[in-house]
Order: sequence, then structure tokens, then C-alpha cells
Amino acid sequence: MLNCKSATRLVSEAQKRALSVRERMGLNVHLLMCSGCRNFSQQIPLLRQAMRGFAQGDNEKAGK
Repeated sequence: MLNCKSATRLVSEAQKRALSVRERMGLNVHLLMCSGCRNFSQQIPLLRQAMRGFAQGDNEKAGK
């Protein structure tokens, strides 16, 4: 059984690489039982998108 620290690490790593079957299964079980980690996993894609938008905005301002 994963603890929250391991689960959030896997959620973050899943943004960069494909998780193994074992990792995905453990993470899914944890997310079913832990609303905090479930919320974190739902917020990560939104945070990445916001940071990309912010970085692109900075690049546009620097060029002007």
C-alpha cells in the first residue's frame, strides 16, 4: 500500500513517463481511498498548463 508521499511522487512522475502496471495499480488503489491525493492528481495537469502559459507569456514579453 502506497503512502501519500509515494502516491504524489508517482502522480508527478506520470506527467513525464509511463508508469508500470504495478505502479498504476498501486496508485489507483491509493487514489480510491485518499481524497487529498485524488485532488492533487486532478490539479497537477491544470498547474502544468498554467505554468506553460505563464512561461509563454514571459517569452512574448521579453521579445517585445
